[in-house]
Amino acid sequence: MFPFILRALRAYAPYITLPVAAVVGVIGYKVENMLSDKYTPYRESIQNQRSERQLKSEDLTQIDSLKEKRFVPNTIFEKNVSPSLKD
Repeated sequence: MFPFILRALRAYAPYITLPVAAVVGVIGYKVENMLSDKYTPYRESIQNQRSERQLKSEDLTQIDSLKEKRFVPNTIFEKNVSPSLKD
């Protein structure tokens, strides 16, 4: 009798698991909707934040000469240093 049950379960597995998976998915979806907060606060775009930060941080009329090459680091260790560590 047990081999017949296993054979039947093997043959009808997709018909059994699909409704079970659908029920579990619907229940999970409903529980997640009840528990989660769907409010997303407004944030300004990254490009606008960057442009405002650049305008506040430096005077755009003062441009370094390209002959001085102040933008080239003296050593490789100065290449990718965060602004807070430059001082």
